[in-house]
Amino acid sequence: MTILLMSAGGCASSYLSVRRAPQNPLAGPLNLVSRGGARPTGRTTDLLRRYDLEQMQRQEPEAALEQLLYELQAEPSLEKTYAYAELSYVLGKRQQARGRQAEALKRFSAAVAHAYMYLFSPQFDPYRNAFDPQFRLACDLYNAALEDMLRLVQQQGRLQPGETYQFECDERRFQVRIVPQGSLRAEQFARFEFVSDFEVRGLSNRHVSYGLGVPLIGVRQEQGREDPASGYYPAGMSFPVTAVLRAVEYTGTDERQRVTIRCVLELYDPLGTDAVDFAGRWVPLETDLTTPLGYYLDDPHFRSNRIATWGLLDPNRTSQYRGLYMLETFDPHKIPVLMVHGLWSSPETWTEMINDLRSLPEIRNRYQFWTYLYPTGQPFWVSASQLRADLTAFRAAVDPDNRWPTLDQMVLVGHSMGGLVSRMQTLDSRDDFWRVLSDQPFDALQTDRETRERLASLVFFRPNPSIRRVITLGTPHRGSTYANDYTRWLGRKLITLPTALVQTRTQLARDNPGLFQNTEMLTISTSIDSLAPDSPVLPVLLHSQPAPWVRYHNIVGVISDRHFLSRFSEAGDGVVSFASARLEQADSEIVVDADHSRVHQHPRSILEVRRILLEHAQEMERATGRWAAHSGPPAVAAQLAPAPSPARAPDVLQSQLPPVPEVCRQPEGCESPPYSNQ
Repeated sequence: MTILLMSAGGCASSYLSVRRAPQNPLAGPLNLVSRGGARPTGRTTDLLRRYDLEQMQRQEPEAALEQLLYELQAEPSLEKTYAYAELSYVLGKRQQARGRQAEALKRFSAAVAHAYMYLFSPQFDPYRNAFDPQFRLACDLYNAALEDMLRLVQQQGRLQPGETYQFECDERRFQVRIVPQGSLRAEQFARFEFVSDFEVRGLSNRHVSYGLGVPLIGVRQEQGREDPASGYYPAGMSFPVTAVLRAVEYTGTDERQRVTIRCVLELYDPLGTDAVDFAGRWVPLETDLTTPLGYYLDDPHFRSNRIATWGLLDPNRTSQYRGLYMLETFDPHKIPVLMVHGLWSSPETWTEMINDLRSLPEIRNRYQFWTYLYPTGQPFWVSASQLRADLTAFRAAVDPDNRWPTLDQMVLVGHSMGGLVSRMQTLDSRDDFWRVLSDQPFDALQTDRETRERLASLVFFRPNPSIRRVITLGTPHRGSTYANDYTRWLGRKLITLPTALVQTRTQLARDNPGLFQNTEMLTISTSIDSLAPDSPVLPVLLHSQPAPWVRYHNIVGVISDRHFLSRFSEAGDGVVSFASARLEQADSEIVVDADHSRVHQHPRSILEVRRILLEHAQEMERATGRWAAHSGPPAVAAQLAPAPSPARAPDVLQSQLPPVPEVCRQPEGCESPPYSNQ
């Protein structure tokens, strides 16, 4: 029965596995995994045959590529531009397989340049067809060749933001500077990993979007505390990044008649940027939001199976880990969604919901997701008091002057016991909770100042004015019958109480004989005891008046007769009965077919949370006259939608030059136009 009661917890699992070979969208079209090595597509072979280059390509691929370049310069066309990009990539893969890394780098760069020309050169606008399969292959060529370039640069130790590297290719010299964009900063990055090296296996859904760029995993560099929010970043924090390459300046020729092209490798945060401006068009970024999240959760710093277990059995042992944790860089323009786990659990239990919600632009553009980690062996009102203090400390550290309105629009999402902890942030205790202990005035308490303050924090509190909504899932508002005599006895045997809690209880009982009419808030020793249906605190909590600015939403799990837990429990999710999970004060309440350990991961629950968050954002817009956060760029059509006229000069491709990437007349390192509709 104890195992059933504690099934709310989430044991850690591996979320990623390393692929034998990086995932490559060109593996099939270019036969990259065949024994014979990479070879061109049939369409490119047809073009070679038309120019009598097919046999030369087989025998002397470099000579054939040089001849094709001559034909392209003499008579530019989309087909030849694409073929040159593809053949450059094929030759680069062959040279890479032979260990000729410098030559491979040149060929990959040529592939990127000509794929870019195919997609954006103004001279091809009348002929470009976004419905042609070759158009998507050109996107894949740009992405795959750029990724192979970056891998070679990384092997040389030069893939670092703020750094500049250079190489030569076909009488051109490329100078590439790595520039983070938007909220990203060079000092944030310790290193990069490639998303294509990993396969997601521990999450139900993998959320990707298709466009241009190389999805990366940015691993955060541990820094000092100059940024107050950095104190809430977990060790080993990683986040999604997408890299795109563009040329920003053509500097003419040097004494050796080499064309110098200054480029920028731009790094974007796909949680804040959906598309970028290329050649006056909004171009969607190629992104992967799930793999970086899985990488983050697989980091030893975050592996939480031991934290969850010791948080239950020995709160003293995990008290140092208690607190707020951000899953992304703090953005003062986004509304926080704080997720609070339940009994024998950890923030990892929210992975499915966070993964799915962040995949939705309408959510990730307006919300940032935080989690709260606390030891679950102690009574829930102790954890509620600690969360209250931690939220106060966060605001004092990060926004002491109350500059950011979004921090006053916070949403709490609590599963199981975490729902009780969350609801207690929104109540005015008055003297209701003190009356559970005594019918005498609090001033009659005889104790030292520290103990008095500690007890006062448990029984006297005001609603947090920054919290506007609370969503509870599978929460035992009236307790759980699984907290019975046996499980409560076993819990007392297994759970080691926080030292301070034990000392306070003993001292108060000794120094105040006759003061306490009911000492259960003091003598209840474990979280299992606190969740029993006969706990005197639950009725007070259930009937307490919430703050007028707070709205509640509730999600109840009910398992079908086929579920094995249905044989051991009354109607409900197998741990919390349907009657106990109901919340009459809720503005909305739905029932999902899920057991207690999955109710917060059920697709219907996630859709309901999405609905609530959108409703909340709309209400905040009406109240403030503006969106609480950036809403992203306009929708990007398949043919690359025209962008609004930017403040900077448009990109210009000078057709009289040899085929090179498009040239931007903007100063190096410039950013795209803002994506806010404010």
